[in-house]
Amino acid sequence: MTSVRSPKKDVLRLAVVVGALGVVFGDIGTSPIYTIQTVFNPEDPHPVPVSDPNVLGVVSLILWSITLIVTITYVLLALRIDHDGEGGIMALISLLRRWAGTQKTGAAVTLAALGVFGAALFLGDSMITPAISVLSAVEGFKTIDPGFEPWIVPVTAVIIAVLFSVQRQGTARVGRLFGPVMIAWFTVIGACGTWGITKDAAILKAISPTYAIDFLAGNFEYAFFSLAAIVLAVTGAEALYADMGHFGRRPISVGWLFLVFPACALSYLGQGALILSDSDNISAPFFLLAPGWARIPLIVLACAATIIASQAVITGAFSVASQAAQLGYLPRLRILHTSRSAHGQIYVPWVNWLLLVSVLTLVFAFRSSAALAYAFGMAVTGTITITTILFFYVAHRTWSTPVWLLALAAVPLLALDALLIAANLTKLVHGAWLPLAIAISFFTIMTTWQRGRQLVTARRERLEGPLLEFVAEIGGDEGRPTVVPGTAIFLNRGATAPLALRANVERNHVRHEHVVILTVDVQTVPRVADADRLQADPLGRPEDGITHVVVRFGYAETLDVPAALARLTPQQTEGPIDLEDATYFLSRIELRASTRPGMAKWRKRLFIATSHVTADAADHFGLPRDRVVMLGSHVDV
Repeated sequence: MTSVRSPKKDVLRLAVVVGALGVVFGDIGTSPIYTIQTVFNPEDPHPVPVSDPNVLGVVSLILWSITLIVTITYVLLALRIDHDGEGGIMALISLLRRWAGTQKTGAAVTLAALGVFGAALFLGDSMITPAISVLSAVEGFKTIDPGFEPWIVPVTAVIIAVLFSVQRQGTARVGRLFGPVMIAWFTVIGACGTWGITKDAAILKAISPTYAIDFLAGNFEYAFFSLAAIVLAVTGAEALYADMGHFGRRPISVGWLFLVFPACALSYLGQGALILSDSDNISAPFFLLAPGWARIPLIVLACAATIIASQAVITGAFSVASQAAQLGYLPRLRILHTSRSAHGQIYVPWVNWLLLVSVLTLVFAFRSSAALAYAFGMAVTGTITITTILFFYVAHRTWSTPVWLLALAAVPLLALDALLIAANLTKLVHGAWLPLAIAISFFTIMTTWQRGRQLVTARRERLEGPLLEFVAEIGGDEGRPTVVPGTAIFLNRGATAPLALRANVERNHVRHEHVVILTVDVQTVPRVADADRLQADPLGRPEDGITHVVVRFGYAETLDVPAALARLTPQQTEGPIDLEDATYFLSRIELRASTRPGMAKWRKRLFIATSHVTADAADHFGLPRDRVVMLGSHVDV
């Protein structure tokens, strides 16, 4: 019997592919604007001479770098590993942390730390991408009127300022426009590339990898240095993996293989043919591919595409920062969910304004896409290399694949990654130091926060004492505090007596009729099943009305505590609790540096300084602000 395909399902699948085209491929899809131009930049410290063999070699190297890194490493391999549907470097870190926690595997702990550095590199990438993308698009106006050059930086700054100012609205409102715009973009650059190939069809020889090998082997004195620019062709590769949780593996693979890869390849071939026909075209080969009458529309479309590319990486930075905070690498951040229907549509104000200041600083400091390219390459290669290392380790653990078999793929891919990193290190004094400095800063902050949080948690546990002993004291017949009507919910990190509950009993000598000691457990999975959401413990004396409840959330979920508590039954909480009139008690902790061992003094100061950006707990957990009581205490670090 022949099955009939549902037209509705086909439309739905097409819509997902279109959505992926609008969000996932913006960064890598705009790379043709500046990659070849940067390789042949005459102001480069190690310029590549313009000659027919070099042009063929560069284009061939670009095509095969995209094939090996994006198509093979990410599309065919990495997308097959997920953490409950989520992809990207944070998902790999979660898997490694799970193994490190259960089996104490030293390799997993080390690789998880390496992954954190990769996430820090990605945050640096999110600062550089908007600057270089928008700059490169606005620079296209120079091909129409060279007198426009003084306006490039101011116009870029205005576009970036507007872009960040509308982030609060969320991408959900304009996301439906992204897909069609990017489809138009890839169609246009593919068509322009095809037209360019007609200028000199000899460029088609670059499809053979022998030209890439000959270029590297025969001209290593400058071909090696050109790799620092060639890597720009694979910028945004991490987005293919990171956005798997939003769109799934198949739509991303289909979009890449059937539209994005062919369009980008045609653009690079067309630019190469244009340079073969006239070496003067190296000044702006991408824009010169378009005939004069179409150049202004192409520039406008390029500006739209680069804005979308910037939007995608900004949203990615929000997601990485949010997930890092949930996993304990950053303090609690204020997060606004901008869409009720679209998963992952969030806005993180602190990260948004940090990025805005950073991006504008880069624009005014570097003033051109060529100058920023050296910095961009290091961020890209570092992130890709770390993701590749983590992937092969996780693949070995997940699939139980023999090491020798994985090595057949890992060795050549990592060798290419190492070559790209080495080439970018030669640009260290020319800007490549910037993403490393940013990554080291974020890595230091993230690891310091994680360590400081561990010390504070241990100190709080000693101050709070065992929960069962405290409940026995206040529930006993002797010294029992006055019981008042109502429900009190005390948020606490673990199975210890909350400082706020201790203060209420010891200072006010009262407790509520129903007491819920609530522990919010953010797990190293994206989402938690409803069946595993709640766990209630009567703490041994059901008649006391005191219950310990653990609410579990995934790191990609909204922490809506009242909604989770609404699922509790009277049997779980030793009688009905009134959530509509319940009072939430929070402990406000003041951190103070001490001489206690555990961290260096400068890290303690950094930890305390970082704590000042911690978001309000009531907002973070979705609590009704008019029914929240804060009780203060202090903890020495």
